[in-house]
Amino acid sequence: MRTLFEKYRELILYVFFGGLTTLVDWVSYWLMTDLMHVPYMTAAFLSQVLSILFAYVTNRRFVFESRVRGAGAVALEMAKFFGARGASLLLNMLVMFVGVDLLHVNDKLIKVIASVLVIIANYIFSKLFVFRSPGHEGGGEDPNGKEKK
Repeated sequence: MRTLFEKYRELILYVFFGGLTTLVDWVSYWLMTDLMHVPYMTAAFLSQVLSILFAYVTNRRFVFESRVRGAGAVALEMAKFFGARGASLLLNMLVMFVGVDLLHVNDKLIKVIASVLVIIANYIFSKLFVFRSPGHEGGGEDPNGKEKK
């Protein structure tokens, strides 16, 4: 069991913290739409921003274990992360608009569908673009200081 966890550690942690990130997104969305009566597009945007902030901290620290140090390197990593998450934010907003305004589907159901698409896109962006530097596709050590297998 431990060997399996070690083999799929990053993916397991991504799913776990992704679940928590999704929970932040959904709970804040629900609070804003149902309790505070914020329009759904505004709530979708704000809940996504909150979840992006939560995701940066957890992905950097626990999932991808970034070892990037120095103000410039951390700023570049943050810019890549927030840029990639900005793209997934646009995806989220597009799915919400099409689903709710154009197709007239319940906003909560569309939020679930949008979340699944965003989770997949975010993993791909984080794995291939954010927490990886160029020239580390081969063997040796990845940009986070972990030995590649």
